[in-house]
Amino acid sequence: MATYSSEKVKLFTLSANPKLAQEISDYTKIPLSKCDLKRFADGEIGVDIEETVRGHQVFIIQSTQPPVNEHIMELLVMIDAVRRASAKTVNVVMPYYGYSRQDRKSAARQPISAKLVANLIEVAGADRVISMDLHAGQIQGFFDIPIDNFFGMPILVDYLRETLDENNIVIVSPDHGGAARARLLGNAMHAPIAIIDKSRPSPNRAEVMNIVGDVAGKTAIIIDDLIDTAGTIGIAAEALKDAGAVQVYAACTHPVFSHPAIERINRSGIKKIICTNTIQLREDQQSDKVVQLSVAPLLGQGILNILQDKPLSDLFEPH
Repeated sequence: MATYSSEKVKLFTLSANPKLAQEISDYTKIPLSKCDLKRFADGEIGVDIEETVRGHQVFIIQSTQPPVNEHIMELLVMIDAVRRASAKTVNVVMPYYGYSRQDRKSAARQPISAKLVANLIEVAGADRVISMDLHAGQIQGFFDIPIDNFFGMPILVDYLRETLDENNIVIVSPDHGGAARARLLGNAMHAPIAIIDKSRPSPNRAEVMNIVGDVAGKTAIIIDDLIDTAGTIGIAAEALKDAGAVQVYAACTHPVFSHPAIERINRSGIKKIICTNTIQLREDQQSDKVVQLSVAPLLGQGILNILQDKPLSDLFEPH
């Protein structure tokens, strides 16, 4: 049993990203506790917790990556189980927040599914949520419990500083909505930014209209919170090369990589995609062009700070 600041602690993982959970366990020195996650014949999810959680601060690690609905349901069942087993607090570590792109109504009679997921997590019995790079900042307001939104930017910045010449780069936002994110990375890298003015005729389809900013003769780094089908970055890379960029990199926190993302990445003019392991990539999602960096030290330190009543703000931004 792990104890921090006189608090009894349990760390659990479900099926979405056990590798990341083990890395967090190794960093915090909090062993992963045992639970048996099972599927009944009709597909229903069950869980048996194999050790006591009474009076413990419990942390449940579960990204809600594809299959999103399965992983959300696993999480809700587990929250309910530890709450009914008299855990002192239930802390959800959700590095990737599924449904986060459905954060508002963009047309009549549409749901706000990101809010619905927040409601489900709260009703199930969570006391706190720890996530990373929420697609929209207002999702934090969907919760009436504490939510800590960590950023992958410090991890990406460290890698880019070690890899690239900071004197000849430009940070590129793939759309106007990502300009603030590009500006943060630009400030950290002491680099100018450019913005791709694009239209999106339908979901997962993008057409580049224009590039606002100078990219000629520079290494362009496209920055986004996630890459899904890779349609946007593929078109963006082609446009940047046509505008005179010497080479193109891409960086994101969440590698969703829905089909046919890997095929597009491998065919694209992108030299490398730097991402994190908030989502555990399957074998068919691997590519020589993809570099995955671990968020375990960041999330692990966040867990330790929470247990020791230390602030989290120093962990949020690149230095």
